[in-house]
Amino acid sequence: MAALVLCLTLTGQAQPKTVPAATPTAKPAAHNAAHNEDPQLYQNRTFAFRFQIPYGWVDRTREMQEGNEAGKAEVLLAVFERPPEATGDTINSAVVIASESAASYPGLKKAEDYLGPLTELANSKGFKAEGEPYALEVESRQLLRADFTKPLGGKTSSVETSNDKLTMRQCTLVLLAKRQVVSFTFIAASEDELDDLMDGLHFGPVKSP
Repeated sequence: MAALVLCLTLTGQAQPKTVPAATPTAKPAAHNAAHNEDPQLYQNRTFAFRFQIPYGWVDRTREMQEGNEAGKAEVLLAVFERPPEATGDTINSAVVIASESAASYPGLKKAEDYLGPLTELANSKGFKAEGEPYALEVESRQLLRADFTKPLGGKTSSVETSNDKLTMRQCTLVLLAKRQVVSFTFIAASEDELDDLMDGLHFGPVKSP
């Protein structure tokens, strides 16, 4: 599941040539989510959290759910600033939330035990750890935060382009709950953008429709 998340978020990232593409409004996935009249708000009753989807973002949850393994892993939400298949000259910001059975990782008893597989996979995709992982409390929920960076772009001719300085930033929050590992992965071009995206995540009882 973590590999699927990283591979899709890397798709359609900064490229030398921009291809315009229509950007439909994102709609939250219905599976495992509470019914809600606000199409920009994803709510999950199982793990009691909600996420405010940025306006105009593209929803690819259903496409990513096609690779779900019954009882083992599940994509809960996958939204992107622009379609992953459309190239662009900026970082394609994204938010991917997924859950995996803790039983898939022998010996996993706490969120910290998930860091090894997560870091190993991130390194294999060209990401490097940014600082040390640390515990983070979000509205009384204890999570673990790990940050990674990956330089993008390069010279396509003798002339340097702005892509030479682009850096993809990834922040993954890990929650261990109900024998599941829930990962909240945020992709953006800057720390400020990451903070703005994470501000959309909230925990607490999900109200009935």
